[in-house]
Amino acid sequence: MFDFEKLTVYKKAKEFDSQVLSLVCTDKVIDKIIANQLKRASLSIPLNIAEGTGRYSKADIKNFYVIARGSAFECAAIFDILKDRKNINLDNYNDFYKKVEELSMMLFAMIRRLS
Repeated sequence: MFDFEKLTVYKKAKEFDSQVLSLVCTDKVIDKIIANQLKRASLSIPLNIAEGTGRYSKADIKNFYVIARGSAFECAAIFDILKDRKNINLDNYNDFYKKVEELSMMLFAMIRRLS
């Protein structure tokens, strides 16, 4: 087992990515370009967490966690836009927003510990 597989934040990021994929594959209202961007941003979160745990220096590890957190922010912005465009209902928006906010906070704590 790789170290990143033990991290709660990685598990939650993987689950979030899976839920995003389900949303964009079943919801035909979401523009294909936005759906593609959301899929890439949500996948970036667990991938950067995993890559960061494979690095040796604190600075390298921190950099990948910062990138993962940036991707979480990107997802939050996309969901905000989808809400404004009425491409997702408020319940879906609130659910995804809460999950990505939790990921962001977890990553922030990990980044602070490395500073």
